[in-house]
Amino acid sequence: MGRLSSVFLIFLLHVTLIATSCKARKPQQQPVAKHRTAFFIFGDSFMDAGNNNYINTTTLDQANFWPYGETYFKSPSGRFSDGRLIPDFIAKYAKLPLIPPFLQPGFRRFYNGVNFASAGAGALVETFQGDVIDLKTQLRYFKKVESWLRKKLGNDEGKLTISKAVYLISIGSNDYMSPFLTNSTSLNTYAVSTFAGMVIGNLTSVIKEIYKSGGRKFAFVNLPDLGCLPALRLIESRRKGSCLREASLLARLHNKALSDLLYGLERGLKGFKYSLFDFNANLKRRMLHPSKYGFKEGEAACCGTGQFRGVYSCGGKRIVKEFQLCENPNDYVFWDSFHLTEKAYWQLAHKMWSASNYSHDVSPYSIRKLFRTQ
Repeated sequence: MGRLSSVFLIFLLHVTLIATSCKARKPQQQPVAKHRTAFFIFGDSFMDAGNNNYINTTTLDQANFWPYGETYFKSPSGRFSDGRLIPDFIAKYAKLPLIPPFLQPGFRRFYNGVNFASAGAGALVETFQGDVIDLKTQLRYFKKVESWLRKKLGNDEGKLTISKAVYLISIGSNDYMSPFLTNSTSLNTYAVSTFAGMVIGNLTSVIKEIYKSGGRKFAFVNLPDLGCLPALRLIESRRKGSCLREASLLARLHNKALSDLLYGLERGLKGFKYSLFDFNANLKRRMLHPSKYGFKEGEAACCGTGQFRGVYSCGGKRIVKEFQLCENPNDYVFWDSFHLTEKAYWQLAHKMWSASNYSHDVSPYSIRKLFRTQ
């Protein structure tokens, strides 16, 4: 009888251990980010985390070579900077991992979101067509991720993930710069107001499609003063070293139209919430008063050649092979002829996250507010 009791106790202990083990393993089978807010990123080289590494394009639209990535990643990641970009810092503040590019081989777990942005992309399909992933194609990729989430999580949980997610969009710069950088005749074909309306119209349709899929929380950055980027200053031959006025005018028209668009969407679409960051004003302050923000140089780039290092040659893999590289990127606002240093992106991302609602820098909500709103 004593022997039977021992066997029974051993059997009971074995069953208990199996049950405990099964319970312990169960949570690992759940989606990693079930209770997190996913983060989806659309746009251009200000946001691209490396999608252009995986498409058939030119080095004009790639940054997968030294010295790109030298500061933080210690090797090229495909980001157009010496280190991280705005979405990388926003993800960190939101307690998310780095959000990977959609085209990264082997990556197919989208619970935390994904980055669709492509350097050189515009809202118009015609912008650098064939070399980039335009905004409409980025939307198509998002639709694939939406289907994946609904399949993996079930329709209700997938729908909830889409509605709780934050959608960050930066687009338009390439649409307005491309006529000055290529032989495009678009600005001869259309009035500037009409051309800006076409860009805003395409952006509007993409926003509405994401909203139709269930997206409700959107974050935007407006355009910088495009004519004052180091590369475009070189084009201004009449007033050497001045900003290219025509490009700056297009950026101003776009920013006004974007602000009006978002205000109208908030009034017209139930549950639509947005954050609009004044990228333009915040960058301009650092360009004009670099020492106030811990920089030594606000107009010339760290990497490139020519006046302002505005020749787009950083890394020596593009049309012009000659380039100079500064000793310390943290002294510079601009990394190359078009893009910013990690330090500048960090400052702007911090402002996007921490600025008060309805402030001069962000309106009507900070992106932090969007992540914390259910």
